Amino acid sequence: MASNKSGYSFATWTSFIEESQIRALLKYKVKYYFAGGKPGIIPTDIFAGIMADLSEQYKKDPKMALEDFNYGPTGGQPWFMKTLAKRLKEVRDIPIDPETEWNCISITNGSQQALYALLDTLIDPGDVIITPSPAYLGFLVPAIKLGARIITVPTDLEGIIPEYVEKAVILSKRKFGKIPDIIYVVPDSDNPKGTTLPMSRRQALYDIAESHNILLVEDSAYAEIQFKNNPKAIKTLDKENRRVAYLGTTSKEAAVLRVGYSVLPPNVREQVLKDKGHLDLCTSSLVQRILDEYYRNHIDDAMRAAIPQYQVRCEAMLKAMDASFPAGERTEPTGGFFIWWESEDKSFDSTKFMETTAIPNEILYVPGGPFYPLTGYTMVEDGNELAPSNPEHNTMRLGFSYATPDIISEGIERLGQFLSKELG
Repeated sequence: MASNKSGYSFATWTSFIEESQIRALLKYKVKYYFAGGKPGIIPTDIFAGIMADLSEQYKKDPKMALEDFNYGPTGGQPWFMKTLAKRLKEVRDIPIDPETEWNCISITNGSQQALYALLDTLIDPGDVIITPSPAYLGFLVPAIKLGARIITVPTDLEGIIPEYVEKAVILSKRKFGKIPDIIYVVPDSDNPKGTTLPMSRRQALYDIAESHNILLVEDSAYAEIQFKNNPKAIKTLDKENRRVAYLGTTSKEAAVLRVGYSVLPPNVREQVLKDKGHLDLCTSSLVQRILDEYYRNHIDDAMRAAIPQYQVRCEAMLKAMDASFPAGERTEPTGGFFIWWESEDKSFDSTKFMETTAIPNEILYVPGGPFYPLTGYTMVEDGNELAPSNPEHNTMRLGFSYATPDIISEGIERLGQFLSKELG
C-alpha cells in the first residue's frame, strides 16, 4: 500500500499509475489544440431541437418525464437498445435480430466504462492480454492497474499484424503457461495510429481468437467517422455471438454525452452488467432519450454533414506535415480523429519537446510514450522471443478533429518549424 502523512494508505496502483496523459492535457488552453480526440463538429442545432421537443413532450406527459428523470435499468432502456440494435443490424451488419435479440445490447457510461468493466470481470493478476503496439492508453492503463500481463504486437500502416498475434499466443503459453484471455484491437482508424485493418486481417484475427478460445475485443469507436467504405466489422463474423465483444460510442458520432453501447456474448454481458451495477447503478435515462431520437431520425444527416468536414481537416494536417515536418514517418488515416508521427531520430523525446517548446508556443499534442504499456512485454524483431516493454518516445499523436482547417494548417506549420529546428 502507498502511505501518506494522514496515516491511512492508498492502493498500490496509485503509486505507479499517473493521471491519464490525455486528461492531464485538457487543463491547457492553447490556440493550436491537437491533443485529445475532441469532436469539433457536433450537430448542436439538432440536439437543441431534440431537447426543445422533449421539453414539450414532458409538459404533456408528466409520467414520461418522471421515468426519464429517474433511475433506470442497469443495462439500458429497452427502447434505446432496440433503436441501436436496428442501426447496428442495418448499417454495420452486426448479426443480431433487432426484434428478438435487442437485449444483446448493453448501455454504459461511455465505451471507456465498457472497457473497464470487461477487464474487471475477465482479468485476474497475471492474466495475459495481446494488444497492438502502440495501443489506446485508455485500455492499457486499466489493464495494468488490474494486474494483467500485456504482450504488445508489431503494427504497420495497415494495423496489427496477425502473424505476430499467433506468435504471441504461442509465446504466452511458453513463457507464462497460459493462453491469453483477450486480444484487443481498434479496427477502424485506430487510436492512436489512425490505421485501418483490411478484411483479410480481420478474418485472421477472428480465426486466431476462435482457434485458441480467446475473447476478441473490437473497439469500434471510430466506425461511423470514415471517409470511405471500410471492411465489415469483425463482429459480423461472430454469427453465434460468443467470440467478439463489440464496442461503440456516441461520443464521436453524436456528442460527448458519455454513452457507450456494446454487443457482448451473453455470459460476458451478464458479468459486465453486474460490474456496472456496482460502478454507477445505471446510465441516465434522460440522455438515452435524447440519443434515441438522434439515432432514429438524425444520425445519417449529421454524418453526411460531418464526415466531409473531418476529411478536410485531416487533409489539411497531412498537407502541412508533409510540407514542414523533418524526417520521419506518418500514417495516412481513412477516417477517425488521429495521425501518428514518428521521428527518424530515435533520441527525440516528444514529451520533453512538448513541455519546453510546443506548449510555450500555444501547441498541444499527445506524446507517444503513454500508448505503450508501463509494464509488460513486446516481441523481439523475429517474433520468437519476448522482451520488456519499451515506450518509443520519438512519437506523437496529432488530433485533427477539433481545430478548424486554417488553424490546423497554421499550427502544424509552426510545429514543423520547431521540430525541424530541434532535429535539424
